[in-house]
Amino acid sequence: MDDDRVTRRRVGAGEVRRANRGWWDADADAYQAEHGAFLGEVDFVWCPEGLREADARLLGEVTGRRILELGCGAAAAARWLATQGARPVALDLSAGMLRHAAEAAARTGVRVPLVQADALALPFADAAFDTVCTAFGAIPFVDDSAAAMREVARVLRPGGRWVFSVTHPMRWIFLDDPGEGGLTAVHSYFDRSPYVEQDEHGMATYVEQHRTLGDRIRELVGAGFRLLDLVEPEWPAGHEGIWGQWSPLRGRLFPGTAIFVAEKPAVG
Repeated sequence: MDDDRVTRRRVGAGEVRRANRGWWDADADAYQAEHGAFLGEVDFVWCPEGLREADARLLGEVTGRRILELGCGAAAAARWLATQGARPVALDLSAGMLRHAAEAAARTGVRVPLVQADALALPFADAAFDTVCTAFGAIPFVDDSAAAMREVARVLRPGGRWVFSVTHPMRWIFLDDPGEGGLTAVHSYFDRSPYVEQDEHGMATYVEQHRTLGDRIRELVGAGFRLLDLVEPEWPAGHEGIWGQWSPLRGRLFPGTAIFVAEKPAVG
Protein backbone atom coordinates (compact mmCIF):
# COMPACT_ATOMS: atom_id res chain seq x y z
CA MET A 1 0.00 0.00 0.00
CA ASP A 2 1.22 3.52 -0.83
CA ASP A 3 2.82 5.36 2.07
CA ASP A 4 0.31 8.22 1.77
CA ARG A 5 -2.51 5.73 2.30
CA VAL A 6 -1.18 4.65 5.71
CA THR A 7 -1.06 6.98 8.69
CA ARG A 8 -1.45 7.26 12.45
CA ARG A 9 -4.25 9.66 13.35
CA ARG A 10 -7.35 10.11 15.45
CA VAL A 11 -10.54 8.78 13.90
CA GLY A 12 -14.14 9.40 14.95
CA ALA A 13 -16.35 6.58 16.17
CA GLY A 14 -18.60 6.61 13.11
CA GLU A 15 -15.67 6.53 10.68
CA VAL A 16 -14.09 3.67 12.64
CA ARG A 17 -17.29 1.62 12.48
CA ARG A 18 -17.84 2.23 8.76
CA ALA A 19 -14.21 1.53 7.90
CA ASN A 20 -13.90 -1.73 9.76
CA ARG A 21 -17.28 -3.11 8.77
CA GLY A 22 -16.48 -2.30 5.14
CA TRP A 23 -12.97 -3.73 5.41
CA TRP A 24 -14.00 -7.07 6.88
CA ASP A 25 -16.94 -7.41 4.48
CA ALA A 26 -14.62 -6.83 1.51
CA ASP A 27 -11.71 -8.87 2.90
CA ALA A 28 -13.66 -11.85 4.26
CA ASP A 29 -13.02 -14.12 1.27
CA ALA A 30 -9.29 -13.32 1.10
CA TYR A 31 -8.88 -13.64 4.87
CA GLN A 32 -10.48 -17.07 4.96
CA ALA A 33 -8.53 -18.22 1.92
CA GLU A 34 -5.27 -17.19 3.60
CA HIS A 35 -5.93 -18.15 7.22
CA GLY A 36 -8.86 -20.58 7.21
CA ALA A 37 -6.73 -23.72 7.15
CA PHE A 38 -4.69 -22.53 10.15
CA LEU A 39 -7.80 -21.56 12.14
CA GLY A 40 -9.75 -24.68 11.23
CA GLU A 41 -13.50 -24.96 10.82
CA VAL A 42 -14.23 -26.41 14.27
CA ASP A 43 -11.32 -25.28 16.42
CA PHE A 44 -10.42 -22.56 18.92
CA VAL A 45 -7.04 -21.01 18.10
CA TRP A 46 -6.15 -18.06 20.30
CA CYS A 47 -3.34 -16.55 18.24
CA PRO A 48 -0.85 -16.90 15.38
CA GLU A 49 1.47 -18.74 17.78
CA GLY A 50 -1.04 -21.58 17.54
CA LEU A 51 -2.17 -21.80 21.18
CA ARG A 52 -5.44 -23.75 21.29
CA GLU A 53 -8.14 -23.60 23.90
CA ALA A 54 -8.16 -27.41 23.92
CA ASP A 55 -4.69 -27.21 25.47
CA ALA A 56 -4.73 -23.89 27.35
CA ARG A 57 -8.21 -24.14 28.94
CA LEU A 58 -8.28 -20.41 29.61
CA LEU A 59 -12.07 -20.40 29.68
CA GLY A 60 -12.28 -22.98 32.44
CA GLU A 61 -15.24 -25.34 32.37
CA VAL A 62 -17.40 -24.81 29.28
CA THR A 63 -19.87 -27.70 29.39
CA GLY A 64 -23.38 -26.33 29.71
CA ARG A 65 -22.13 -22.73 29.80
CA ARG A 66 -23.70 -19.91 27.82
CA ILE A 67 -20.76 -18.45 25.91
CA LEU A 68 -20.58 -15.38 23.68
CA GLU A 69 -17.84 -15.30 21.06
CA LEU A 70 -17.33 -11.61 20.37
CA GLY A 71 -15.93 -10.60 16.99
CA CYS A 72 -16.26 -14.21 15.90
CA GLY A 73 -15.21 -13.95 12.26
CA ALA A 74 -16.12 -17.31 10.71
CA ALA A 75 -17.03 -18.62 14.19
CA ALA A 76 -14.71 -21.63 14.26
CA ALA A 77 -14.21 -21.14 18.01
CA ALA A 78 -17.94 -21.03 18.71
CA ARG A 79 -18.44 -24.25 16.75
CA TRP A 80 -15.63 -25.92 18.70
CA LEU A 81 -17.25 -24.78 21.95
CA ALA A 82 -20.53 -26.35 20.81
CA THR A 83 -18.76 -29.70 20.38
CA GLN A 84 -17.53 -29.39 23.97
CA GLY A 85 -21.06 -29.15 25.32
CA ALA A 86 -21.24 -25.36 25.60
CA ARG A 87 -24.14 -23.19 24.43
CA PRO A 88 -22.36 -20.58 22.31
CA VAL A 89 -23.56 -17.53 20.40
CA ALA A 90 -21.29 -16.01 17.75
CA LEU A 91 -21.38 -12.25 17.09
CA ASP A 92 -19.62 -10.11 14.52
CA LEU A 93 -20.06 -6.70 12.91
CA SER A 94 -19.24 -8.02 9.45
CA ALA A 95 -21.88 -9.67 7.29
CA GLY A 96 -19.07 -11.00 5.08
CA MET A 97 -17.48 -12.88 7.95
CA LEU A 98 -20.84 -14.18 9.16
CA ARG A 99 -21.50 -15.49 5.64
CA HIS A 100 -18.38 -17.62 6.02
CA ALA A 101 -19.61 -18.71 9.44
CA ALA A 102 -22.90 -19.88 7.94
CA GLU A 103 -21.12 -21.69 5.10
CA ALA A 104 -18.78 -23.46 7.53
CA ALA A 105 -21.76 -24.50 9.65
CA ALA A 106 -23.36 -26.07 6.60
CA ARG A 107 -20.15 -27.93 5.73
CA THR A 108 -19.46 -29.21 9.23
CA GLY A 109 -22.99 -29.70 10.51
CA VAL A 110 -22.04 -27.77 13.67
CA ARG A 111 -24.45 -24.85 13.92
CA VAL A 112 -24.47 -22.01 16.41
CA PRO A 113 -26.63 -18.87 16.55
CA LEU A 114 -25.06 -16.04 14.52
CA VAL A 115 -25.69 -12.39 15.40
CA GLN A 116 -24.63 -9.30 13.48
CA ALA A 117 -24.08 -6.45 15.94
CA ASP A 118 -21.65 -3.86 17.28
CA ALA A 119 -19.51 -4.79 20.28
CA LEU A 120 -20.33 -1.37 21.76
CA ALA A 121 -24.07 -2.14 21.79
CA LEU A 122 -24.53 -5.84 22.50
CA PRO A 123 -28.15 -6.91 21.84
CA PHE A 124 -28.41 -9.09 24.93
CA ALA A 125 -29.92 -8.80 28.38
CA ASP A 126 -27.85 -8.18 31.48
CA ALA A 127 -26.12 -11.33 32.83
CA ALA A 128 -27.08 -13.31 29.71
CA PHE A 129 -23.78 -15.25 29.51
CA ASP A 130 -21.52 -17.32 31.72
CA THR A 131 -18.45 -16.59 29.59
CA VAL A 132 -17.43 -14.08 26.92
CA CYS A 133 -14.37 -14.59 24.72
CA THR A 134 -12.68 -13.39 21.57
CA ALA A 135 -9.50 -14.23 19.70
CA PHE A 136 -8.38 -10.94 18.15
CA GLY A 137 -11.97 -9.82 17.59
CA ALA A 138 -13.69 -6.51 18.31
CA ILE A 139 -11.42 -5.05 21.00
CA PRO A 140 -8.61 -3.77 18.73
CA PHE A 141 -11.13 -2.36 16.25
CA VAL A 142 -13.58 -0.27 18.30
CA ASP A 143 -12.81 3.36 19.07
CA ASP A 144 -13.72 3.01 22.76
CA SER A 145 -12.50 -0.34 24.05
CA ALA A 146 -13.19 0.71 27.66
CA ALA A 147 -16.88 0.99 26.71
CA ALA A 148 -16.68 -2.46 25.09
CA MET A 149 -15.34 -3.85 28.37
CA ARG A 150 -18.31 -2.35 30.20
CA GLU A 151 -20.69 -3.93 27.68
CA VAL A 152 -19.05 -7.31 28.23
CA ALA A 153 -19.38 -6.84 31.99
CA ARG A 154 -23.06 -5.99 31.58
CA VAL A 155 -23.95 -9.18 29.66
CA LEU A 156 -21.76 -11.40 31.85
CA ARG A 157 -23.16 -12.98 34.99
CA PRO A 158 -21.40 -12.44 38.33
CA GLY A 159 -18.60 -14.97 38.58
CA GLY A 160 -18.34 -15.19 34.80
CA ARG A 161 -15.10 -15.12 32.84
CA TRP A 162 -13.95 -12.71 30.10
CA VAL A 163 -10.98 -13.81 28.01
CA PHE A 164 -9.61 -11.94 25.00
CA SER A 165 -6.47 -11.98 22.89
CA VAL A 166 -4.95 -9.00 21.10
CA THR A 167 -1.70 -8.10 19.41
CA HIS A 168 0.84 -7.68 22.21
CA PRO A 169 1.05 -3.93 22.89
CA MET A 170 4.84 -3.88 22.60
CA ARG A 171 4.49 -4.93 18.94
CA TRP A 172 3.26 -1.40 18.19
CA ILE A 173 6.84 -0.18 18.66
CA PHE A 174 7.85 -2.00 15.47
CA LEU A 175 6.85 -2.03 11.82
CA ASP A 176 4.49 -4.75 10.62
CA ASP A 177 7.37 -6.65 9.06
CA PRO A 178 8.01 -10.36 9.78
CA GLY A 179 11.63 -10.01 8.69
CA GLU A 180 14.70 -8.10 9.82
CA GLY A 181 12.95 -4.79 9.26
CA GLY A 182 10.55 -5.69 12.05
CA LEU A 183 13.28 -5.87 14.67
CA THR A 184 13.98 -2.13 14.92
CA ALA A 185 11.88 0.10 17.20
CA VAL A 186 10.41 3.01 15.23
CA HIS A 187 7.27 4.09 17.14
CA SER A 188 6.66 5.26 20.68
CA TYR A 189 4.95 2.66 22.83
CA PHE A 190 3.00 5.52 24.42
CA ASP A 191 1.55 6.88 21.16
CA ARG A 192 -2.07 5.71 21.18
CA SER A 193 -2.80 7.14 17.73
CA PRO A 194 -4.66 4.47 15.73
CA TYR A 195 -3.13 2.77 12.71
CA VAL A 196 -5.19 3.93 9.73
CA GLU A 197 -5.36 2.87 6.10
CA GLN A 198 -7.29 5.35 3.97
CA ASP A 199 -8.53 5.87 0.42
CA GLU A 200 -7.54 8.57 -2.05
CA HIS A 201 -10.00 10.96 -0.40
CA GLY A 202 -8.46 10.53 3.05
CA MET A 203 -11.35 8.45 4.41
CA ALA A 204 -10.39 5.55 6.65
CA THR A 205 -10.80 2.08 5.17
CA TYR A 206 -9.19 0.16 8.06
CA VAL A 207 -8.53 1.24 11.64
CA GLU A 208 -6.77 -0.62 14.44
CA GLN A 209 -6.31 0.75 17.93
CA HIS A 210 -3.29 0.63 20.24
CA ARG A 211 -3.48 0.48 24.03
CA THR A 212 -0.62 -0.20 26.43
CA LEU A 213 -0.68 -3.11 28.88
CA GLY A 214 -1.51 -0.63 31.62
CA ASP A 215 -4.38 0.78 29.56
CA ARG A 216 -5.89 -2.68 29.15
CA ILE A 217 -5.65 -3.41 32.85
CA ARG A 218 -7.25 -0.08 33.72
CA GLU A 219 -10.05 -0.79 31.23
CA LEU A 220 -10.72 -4.14 32.87
CA VAL A 221 -10.60 -2.78 36.41
CA GLY A 222 -12.74 0.20 35.41
CA ALA A 223 -15.40 -2.18 34.09
CA GLY A 224 -15.39 -4.09 37.38
CA PHE A 225 -13.27 -7.07 36.37
CA ARG A 226 -10.57 -8.84 38.33
CA LEU A 227 -7.52 -9.83 36.28
CA LEU A 228 -6.69 -13.51 36.76
CA ASP A 229 -3.86 -13.94 34.27
CA LEU A 230 -1.98 -12.34 31.40
CA VAL A 231 -0.74 -14.99 29.00
CA GLU A 232 2.07 -14.21 26.52
CA PRO A 233 2.33 -17.31 24.31
CA GLU A 234 5.86 -18.27 23.30
CA TRP A 235 6.65 -19.16 19.73
CA PRO A 236 6.58 -22.95 19.61
CA ALA A 237 9.43 -25.03 18.28
CA GLY A 238 8.79 -26.29 14.76
CA HIS A 239 6.23 -23.59 13.92
CA GLU A 240 7.59 -21.98 10.75
CA GLY A 241 4.40 -20.27 9.57
CA ILE A 242 4.15 -16.54 8.93
CA TRP A 243 0.95 -14.61 9.64
CA GLY A 244 1.28 -10.94 8.72
CA GLN A 245 3.92 -9.55 11.09
CA TRP A 246 4.09 -12.79 13.12
CA SER A 247 7.05 -14.96 12.21
CA PRO A 248 9.52 -17.40 13.79
CA LEU A 249 12.21 -14.70 13.66
CA ARG A 250 10.26 -12.19 15.73
CA GLY A 251 8.33 -14.71 17.78
CA ARG A 252 11.46 -16.22 19.26
CA LEU A 253 12.63 -12.79 20.46
CA PHE A 254 9.57 -11.05 21.87
CA PRO A 255 5.85 -11.72 22.36
CA GLY A 256 3.32 -11.20 19.61
CA THR A 257 0.12 -11.87 21.51
CA ALA A 258 -1.33 -10.92 24.88
CA ILE A 259 -4.25 -12.91 26.28
CA PHE A 260 -6.12 -11.33 29.19
CA VAL A 261 -8.04 -13.65 31.51
CA ALA A 262 -10.47 -11.79 33.76
CA GLU A 263 -13.43 -12.52 35.98
CA LYS A 264 -16.50 -10.53 36.96
CA PRO A 265 -16.59 -10.87 40.75
CA ALA A 266 -19.45 -12.87 42.20
CA VAL A 267 -22.02 -10.91 44.16
CA GLY A 268 -21.32 -11.03 47.89
